[in-house]
This record gives sequence, C-alpha cells and structure tokens, in this order.
Amino acid sequence: MIQKLTTKAINLLKNLIETPSFSSEEEQTAQLLENWFQEVNIPYTRTQNNVWSTNKHFDTNKPTLLLNSHHDTVKPNNGYTKDPFKAIVEDGKLYGLGSNDAGGCLVSLLATYTYFYAQENLNYNIVFAGTAEEESSGPNGLNGLLKILPTIDVAIVGEPTLMNLAIAEKGLVVFDAVVKGTPGHAAHPNNNNAIYNTIEVLQWFKDLSFEKTSETLGDVKLTVTQINAGKQHNAVPAEVSLVVDARVNDQYTNQEINDFLQENALCIIKPRSLKLNSSSIPVTHPLVQAGIALGRNTYGSPTLSDQAVLSCPSLKLGPGDSTRSHTADEFIYLQEIEDGIELYIKLLEKVL
Repeated sequence: MIQKLTTKAINLLKNLIETPSFSSEEEQTAQLLENWFQEVNIPYTRTQNNVWSTNKHFDTNKPTLLLNSHHDTVKPNNGYTKDPFKAIVEDGKLYGLGSNDAGGCLVSLLATYTYFYAQENLNYNIVFAGTAEEESSGPNGLNGLLKILPTIDVAIVGEPTLMNLAIAEKGLVVFDAVVKGTPGHAAHPNNNNAIYNTIEVLQWFKDLSFEKTSETLGDVKLTVTQINAGKQHNAVPAEVSLVVDARVNDQYTNQEINDFLQENALCIIKPRSLKLNSSSIPVTHPLVQAGIALGRNTYGSPTLSDQAVLSCPSLKLGPGDSTRSHTADEFIYLQEIEDGIELYIKLLEKVL
C-alpha cells in the first residue's frame, strides 16, 4: 500500500508543478487535492482554496493531530533555465516550481493521512489540511481555516527539513521606520539632514542585541533590509524610510520586541503585524521522541512557516531541503519523497 501511495503522491506532485498556484490564486491546485480525495473515496471539505479532512473514526474525546502543508508558491525568479511549470525528471531529481517548497511535503503528508485514515483505535484524531496563502501569510490560508477546523492539540507542518525535526521556529515582525530631518536646498547649510541622521540610526540597529538567547533558536536578529529617500539631486529630503526585518526567538514575544523598539529606537517605528510569533514543541513530546528514536536530528529553524499562526505545539518536518526553496530550477529528489512518506508513517506509528 505504501508503494502505491508513493507512486500516486509523486504523480500528484507532477500535476501540482504544472498547475500555477501563486498565493491567492490556488483554485486549480485545490481542485487537484479534491481529485485525490475523490479517487481514494475519503470525505473532505473545501473552504476557499483550502482542502481538509478528518479521519474516519474521529472521536471528540481524543486529542487531535494536524498534518498541514501548503500548495501555493512564490513566483519564479528570472534565473530559471528550465520551465518552472513543467515537471522534469533528471538524474533522480524532480524539477519544477513548488517541488521542494512545499509540494513534496504536501503530497507526502497527504499519502500518510490516506494510509491512516480508516485505522481504528488511534490515540489521536488526525486532520489533514492542504492550505493556501502560506507564502504571503494571507488571511485565507491556515490562519483563517483554524476557525473552522476542530481544535488542534499538536501539529506537523510540512516544510523541507531533510526530514530532521525543527522543534522551534523564529517569529517574524517587519517594521517600517522613518528618520526625520529638515528638507531644504542642497546648496544651503543644513544641520538636520535626514540622510545624515540615518547614519546614527543604522549604527544603532547594527549594534543592537537582546540579552536572552535561545538554546534552539539563538539570538533575536534585527536586519535593516530596505532604505529609501530623496527624489532629486538638489533637494535634501524631509525623511528617510527604512524597513527592518526582526527574527524573534522563543524567549521574547513579538509584542515585547515592539515595546522595546517603541521606547528605545532612534527613529519613528511601526510594526506591520505582530501575529507571526515564534513557535516550538518540547523535546520531550512523544512526536519529537519518536523522531529521535528513528535517528532524526533536532534543530531550530530560522525560516517562517504556517507554524506562526498555530497556538499549539508544532513540529516542522518534511522531505526536501530548505536551501533549495525559492531558488532557480527548484527540485526535490524522488528518493526524498519515498523516504519522507516512509518516515512520516513510521513516526506516526510510534505515536498513534
């Protein structure tokens, strides 16, 4: 049965690759997920572009495990040498946009859910959710779907981790900052030039550090990633705009980082959102212990996923390599999918 599901999963991934599904435009890939459920005769629900299902013997007295990954993609970059919307197999690699992030994880979790769907006397209920708008952190993906799903007690979020156990993930806050000055003609004296004022602000951000570090996630990291000012060569602008990317460890909440910056930053600063908090799962959790028993390593992930919208313990785990995500000629090894399905099943057999 596992081999049959693996073959079916790889075929689905090829179809997903050849069906464009940018964030908020996932109608057709959602239909492909519907087709899977129809073919295996498993009841499901489609909510906008999210497709989800609960196991056959769902019992409200049991805790619930969510298996989640996304079927939206970013847009292909200009470095592609292969057609990003064509599933090409070469040397054991399956090329195509979304193959690694996170199509391989999605189809592997779907195959795993199908494997366990009808089993009786499980310790957990299982919910599968193939969701939209992960890449854009949009309101109509997992974030919105959680209001409809049964209460989730623990989750496996499918993202490429080389099937190692990402037991923590940094949160994200994007800040818009403004450095003020006095506008004027470039030919006249000006002791309050907003661009020169920005030098001190940039140095402050460069030197900034937070006291509490995390065993799994390291330090909070703030990075100035964008700067913009001025429109003409002979005019000093009134202000300089900055964008600051903050990656927050599990020792702070996003609100705490925001409060500190509001009080101490040498500029006007405003967060775009405080919702994408860090996430983690105790190393003592049965899911983690099962993975360790299967020889998998644990680590803290610097990249963001839909874990950020979950309020329960969550484990990021999936086939593929995060360093391939959003790269030109994205690919996943077919063997990674085969191994991923096998490992997902072995992991859940120890817990379910």
